[in-house]
Amino acid sequence: MKSTRVSTATTDWSPGSPIYGQGAVYEGRELVQLKILSDRRTSGGGMAYVVKFAPPQGKTIKIVAVARSDEHVFNLEGGYGTRTGRPLRFPGDYTLNPKGQPHSAFISAETTSLVVYAGEPDEIRSIEVVDTMPPSETS
Repeated sequence: MKSTRVSTATTDWSPGSPIYGQGAVYEGRELVQLKILSDRRTSGGGMAYVVKFAPPQGKTIKIVAVARSDEHVFNLEGGYGTRTGRPLRFPGDYTLNPKGQPHSAFISAETTSLVVYAGEPDEIRSIEVVDTMPPSETS
């Protein structure tokens, strides 16, 4: 197999809804965009992409998923947080969701990450846009 090389600077963003589902579309706008770097699933491999989440102003993207293969996530910009918008993950942070691991994310600010799957991408159980809650309402 030959090496795969992709310039993320010149690769166009594509809609994320084919992987994340129709909940990734809000008021006609794709909230999740992807730059597919590699997809070797047809030959028994995994896939890698850069993902950008862009929640609407004052809103939070809530994702609930189960890892169908080991999922490696490296935050490049922004980060995941709480429903109040308080950041929990920052640029440079790394997460491994092992195969079978249920997990979730709240994204209240534009966030870009490198995601690498050992096989199939996550099973997205739900993705929705919710109001970002003031800290006093989450207690």
